[in-house]
Amino acid sequence: MASDGEHGMSMHFTILGRVDTMARPLRLPLAGGEVRAGFPSPADDYVEVELDLIAHLIKHPSATFFLRAKGTSMEGDGIKDNALLIVDRSINPQPGHIVIMSVDGELTCKKLSIMGSRPYLVASNPEFKPIPLTGHDCHNWGVATHSIQPLAPGFTV
Repeated sequence: MASDGEHGMSMHFTILGRVDTMARPLRLPLAGGEVRAGFPSPADDYVEVELDLIAHLIKHPSATFFLRAKGTSMEGDGIKDNALLIVDRSINPQPGHIVIMSVDGELTCKKLSIMGSRPYLVASNPEFKPIPLTGHDCHNWGVATHSIQPLAPGFTV
């Protein structure tokens, strides 16, 4: 089993900052139509509306912060090494949510799960064991709502 810590946690974080609630909206063009991930379709040549990415991605600005993920334990859920995570502290974590949790003083990113009647943190990479929350000092830091990562080589977020 892969492990970076005592509990098999593999994600390390850098807190990058909070959302500036006084910032001006950043409106970017949103093209009309859709892009298919299968067979090509005719392209639309117009901009339908403008989209404010911050308003679209962040529902509770005063409770939201950004983290940089490090590690491979959550790749199966689309969180790759060096991804930028948007984390909302105002969401009450439920089973199935991807959470940022402090377990015995170590931060980790895992999916909250119930096995039997006990809560666990579960990686999406099978190389990592589930982490039982019972018997550990655990503190929720928030629910990861989005993972942002570049698709093209050489780009960073």
